[in-house]
Amino acid sequence: MEKSDNSQTGPQISVVVPFYNEEANVEELYRRLKKVLDKLKRTYELIFIDDGSTDKTPEILQKIYEKDELVKIIRLRKNFGQTAALQAGFDFAQGEIIISMDGDLQHDPEDIPLFLAKMNEGYDVVSGWRKKRVDNLFLRRIPSLVANRIMKWLSGVEIHDFGTTFKAYKKEVIKKVHLYGELHRFIPALTSRTGVKITEIPIKNVVRQRGKSKYGLSRVRRVFFDLITVKFIISFIDRPLQFFGLIGVIFGSIGFAIAATLTIGFYFFGWSIRENLGNLILSVFLMMMGLQLVMTGLLAEILSRVYFATHKVKIYSVEKILSREKPPAEFWN
Repeated sequence: MEKSDNSQTGPQISVVVPFYNEEANVEELYRRLKKVLDKLKRTYELIFIDDGSTDKTPEILQKIYEKDELVKIIRLRKNFGQTAALQAGFDFAQGEIIISMDGDLQHDPEDIPLFLAKMNEGYDVVSGWRKKRVDNLFLRRIPSLVANRIMKWLSGVEIHDFGTTFKAYKKEVIKKVHLYGELHRFIPALTSRTGVKITEIPIKNVVRQRGKSKYGLSRVRRVFFDLITVKFIISFIDRPLQFFGLIGVIFGSIGFAIAATLTIGFYFFGWSIRENLGNLILSVFLMMMGLQLVMTGLLAEILSRVYFATHKVKIYSVEKILSREKPPAEFWN
């Protein structure tokens, strides 16, 4: 059994890997991670999350845990999705630097030292950049290119590849991020609102050799709505009234201008209300819509305050934890 030299203050590095039906890749990825991390001469932990796998992934992870005390296993009750699995791993991780990556061997553990070297330059988040992608052109590369350019424009974060899971974070940065939906791919954008230093490094993009890909065109629709969500979170999550209120004022002002024009025309130029009934209805509709949007903004403002005071609801449910150490207190909060 591997002996841990982690100090009481916790490991220096945590590697978080979610798995879903990856029985063909688990052992190989584990061996390659051990080979790379053992060379670093730094304390570390491996956190493997079984996201409700229905193949032999749980059994393989169990065997790995039994022979290596640096491995911690989190088994979720069902398949909650990659975002929830990563959130569980981030909540559990204790390393000063937390690295996330996929479990399908498309991320090369040999790139981990490159992330650490960049973190040593003072960055808070280092994102991988699949500069030379080998994915399917129409199913993966083109949708990804469009989404990345939109996200770069919306967030102002100067990186090329938001979508890859292969990233490194300072503990104090990622612990403050609360994920839901499928927002894991946009963590750099979510953290940018707090002023953290973000950069990227080129990484290898390896063709999947074993197992079945979990991605397809069905993800495009979800990514589109996630882009809107991320933009709202970055710019308006703590001041939603400015978003809804601005739109409401615009609609209300247009409606008021139409109504004012009709009023002046009626009293001073003899316009017929009957002939302008459509415009009158439009003006009333726009003013009511504007009022409703302002009220929505006020309600969202209140909900935003409640969110920041009470956002402790987990987006995952743990069935079992395999760890020789007590989980961090915040994992249960």
